[in-house]
Amino acid sequence: MSGHSKWSTIKHKKGKADAKRGQIFTKIAKYIAVASREGGSDPEMNAKLKEAIIKAKAANMPNDNIDRAIKKGAGELQGSIYEEITYEGYGPGGVAVIVETLTDNKNRTAGDVRHAFDKNGGNLGTSGCVGFLFTKKGQIMIEQSADIDEEELMMIALEAGAEDVEVADEGFEISTEPFDFGAVCEALRGAGYELASAEIAMIPATETELEPGDIKKMQRMIDMFDDNEDIQEVWHNWIGAEDDQ
Repeated sequence: MSGHSKWSTIKHKKGKADAKRGQIFTKIAKYIAVASREGGSDPEMNAKLKEAIIKAKAANMPNDNIDRAIKKGAGELQGSIYEEITYEGYGPGGVAVIVETLTDNKNRTAGDVRHAFDKNGGNLGTSGCVGFLFTKKGQIMIEQSADIDEEELMMIALEAGAEDVEVADEGFEISTEPFDFGAVCEALRGAGYELASAEIAMIPATETELEPGDIKKMQRMIDMFDDNEDIQEVWHNWIGAEDDQ
């Protein structure tokens, strides 16, 4: 997606997070628990857990919630066992869509995902049908501020291992390889920068514009996914989302 679209998407997500903070925390807690269960409870030895904690802190999730989720994953506290399942398909107008889920009932989740596609003019596809259009990258967003020294921020990010720093009116987008994501986030936080967003994202190689009649369908489909607690992330290559968010 274009830089402006990314910033608008972040603002859209932030608005939802403010309104549904409990639901957002529930989703992130699931992700933390799964990462802890799979790779251990020490984030320095578990890159996936480290990424999950960075994401939680960027969403202002309380430390107590983070610790509790880690303990659930490690088996120290009782909790459900979640399975990671990724779905791929096409939204209205042929938009490529990837839906990442964590679920304790895959039949329920598969039905919900299929319903959201079908109801909004899309269709659920087979594994790999659109995944080749995306590349996994670390994506860190820092909002523009009068007290930010652009050259200093770029130097810190690049020396920590960032691939690129893009500057826009809204702020700074730092991209990394997934392996370097944690180190770059730590360096920026250590230098006092507040991260507006920090995640391992699926970046599309191509972008799709929608006709006016499909825009509302696409936004409604995204909203249905966002409102489903089994669904962690939705990635797509729709450009122009900022015009309707």
